[in-house]
Amino acid sequence: MMPPPSTSDDNDDLDGLPPPPLVHYAEQSLLGALLLDPHRLDEIGPQEQDHFSHPAHGALFRAMRTAPAPDAEQHRTSPTWLNTVLDAARPHAPGLTASYLHTLIQVCPRPQHAATYARMVRADHARRSLRLHAGCLAQTATDSTLPHRAKATVQQADTLADLLDGLSGHFAAHAGSLPRTSLPPAPARDTSEDALDEERLLLATATASPATVGQMRWLVPEDFTLPVHATLWQCLTALTHRGDPVDPITVLWEAQHRGVLTYRMTSADLLALLSTPAASPEHWAEHVLERALLARAHTAAERITAFTDDPANSPHQLITGSRRALAELTAVRSRWHQATRPVAPHMTRPARTSAAPRAGPLPPRTVRPPVRATR
Repeated sequence: MMPPPSTSDDNDDLDGLPPPPLVHYAEQSLLGALLLDPHRLDEIGPQEQDHFSHPAHGALFRAMRTAPAPDAEQHRTSPTWLNTVLDAARPHAPGLTASYLHTLIQVCPRPQHAATYARMVRADHARRSLRLHAGCLAQTATDSTLPHRAKATVQQADTLADLLDGLSGHFAAHAGSLPRTSLPPAPARDTSEDALDEERLLLATATASPATVGQMRWLVPEDFTLPVHATLWQCLTALTHRGDPVDPITVLWEAQHRGVLTYRMTSADLLALLSTPAASPEHWAEHVLERALLARAHTAAERITAFTDDPANSPHQLITGSRRALAELTAVRSRWHQATRPVAPHMTRPARTSAAPRAGPLPPRTVRPPVRATR
């Protein structure tokens, strides 16, 4: 590994600073190769200013793109083009110096490897972009101040998916495409009193209106925050599936067979929980599902962030792992769309008008006797 170049500022005591990221050396090598051989700008592929992690490097690359290409022979003997590039970059990066440009040229191992250095820079930019979008997804999913948090979260997930689609066309697939990163534990579910009350009210209201339970197939036990509430939902769905009567007593009996009754959840506790319905089951079920959607989005964002924090993952592994994390969110999202889709208006058929009688055979024609002319 090549050590970072020394500049006039390096004489200060910087021992407490962390070492630069590896992409710093790739950026320096790429810029050094282009300063030495400007004609290689046409060989490095779709390189952009914002692909660089250091703003000064991005400003210097932009100046190279905008400055007229120098004559090859003149460039070998004169620093005119270097001065032109430096003057164009300084308004955007005042810290750039002529000595740093020469340092970049010196630290470049092989100018003919410029295209490879450029791919390294783009790969790290893809990693940073995924980390940024994953952070936005996590922030949106956990921001309780948003008026329509679920909708905003879904939109942010779409933005992240679009980014993955765009990146997939720039990085070739290879063997071992799945990341080997150890996944972090899922973030803790929302166990606030509001979340628990919504689940309790759903269970009580569904017990009072069991006919609606079979219509809410989009809600599954995994959507609940508390395992005991998930099991009680299984009790309700099992009773309605079998066609058995549903009331607090029958649910209590079913819950006993599923091991719900413990010293923490007694029969009296369960009967009290199931005897306080309010509003409609669909209303509370949508709230429960929305919280499950937000929790799944947060989990997906945390996993993608973990992938990007692991430098061993290649760009293709990042793309594959991120898509898999979003796929689990998509499964919950499709059920959320099904639950919140507006009900289509009932279409009534127009009243039938009396049909015109079919044309039948014409009635027999009356033949009149010929009228004789009178003389």
